Amino acid sequence: MGAPSALPLLLLFACCWAPGGANLSQDGYWQEQNLELGTLAPLDEAISSRVWSSPDMLASQDSQPWTSDETVVAGGTVVLKCQVKDHEDSSLQWSNPAQQTLYFGEKRALRDNRIQLVKSTPHELSISISNVALADEGEYTCSIFTMPVRTAKSLVTVLGIPQKPVISGYKSSLREKDTTTLSCQSSGSKPAAQLTWRKGDQELHGESTRIQEDPNGKTFTVSSSVTFQVTREDDGADIVCSVNHESLKGADRSTAQRIEVLYTPTAKIRPDPPHPREGQKLLLHCEGRGNPVPQQYVWEKEGSVPPLKMAQESALIFPFLNKSDSGTYGCTATSNMGSYKAYYTLNVNDPSPVPSSSSTYHAIIGGIVAFIVFLLLILLIFLGHYLIRHKGTYLTHEAKGSDDAPDADTAIINAEGGQSGGDDKKEYFI
Repeated sequence: MGAPSALPLLLLFACCWAPGGANLSQDGYWQEQNLELGTLAPLDEAISSRVWSSPDMLASQDSQPWTSDETVVAGGTVVLKCQVKDHEDSSLQWSNPAQQTLYFGEKRALRDNRIQLVKSTPHELSISISNVALADEGEYTCSIFTMPVRTAKSLVTVLGIPQKPVISGYKSSLREKDTTTLSCQSSGSKPAAQLTWRKGDQELHGESTRIQEDPNGKTFTVSSSVTFQVTREDDGADIVCSVNHESLKGADRSTAQRIEVLYTPTAKIRPDPPHPREGQKLLLHCEGRGNPVPQQYVWEKEGSVPPLKMAQESALIFPFLNKSDSGTYGCTATSNMGSYKAYYTLNVNDPSPVPSSSSTYHAIIGGIVAFIVFLLLILLIFLGHYLIRHKGTYLTHEAKGSDDAPDADTAIINAEGGQSGGDDKKEYFI
């Protein structure tokens, strides 16, 4: 009587411990299953599979499907892959976060043309979702209808692409040493993006990025400001605000604001030619620089009044230089931002001698003649050496060929030396 009375307690324990049905997952945790009416197993199977089962006794380990989490950029395509080792003659199924069936095996269940079948086999079910929207984010479920039903989850994260940043705060030209503040804003990022500032290639340290959730509850609007003092070197510079976000995958998304800086002019005097001589034409260029560009130039020479020239042209012209033109000259460049005066000391050098055309011609001819004479001398020296060497060689061969009959020159030389021939005869070569 003891054994039958224990059966209701075991059933009660099983129902309380695993309400709605549960199975042991691969990692050792119980997973709750939603069993529909009419799917209850016989009593002895319920006891053995739900109460007394252990990992070693569960042949369902190979029947547990597995998936992976995926991250996709909004507007892109994501592929969901579900695999199982032992399908137990059952099919795999994909469901969306709303628990709507997308595919059951190779059969489409939801009419959404963005969702397509990639692969369907007894061991794998893969589908793709194109043109992914932020609303597609969530947990997708892969199920296999064994006894009990087993599932695997795939968390799909959709990245919101930040919009092109917008810079505000610049209204008109700035004056040198003014301080200005620019603001930058970008919407639509998920997760929240980061903003950075730079001026040309130089990084600007703005305030920390401020984050605000968009009305859709999914994306964020980020903003930042930067304050800096401008100099004349900043005239025409681009102040750039860039947005950094993982959805951009390293691509640049930035906006530039070009600024204009007004500053007082500067000037310098440049002579043309650089080393003027008496009798030459000379131009003194007053090169003014500023924003705005100088519109008036006044030329003066120290010790003389009134000013030499007052005009919009920046050059002072000397048609024919004289020694009396030497002195210190000043150029005052003026704009509506102010004036600047540059100085140049002119020293007129003596005129350089100009060679006549006839003397130049004679110099050229003389050089050519000297070169030809030099070549002839070299040729004569080589020719003399050649003849001397070959003549000595000829006399030696003649003496060896006629020992008993010396030539006339040899005989004469011997006679003058008081010799008449014989074994002591000496030969002299000319």
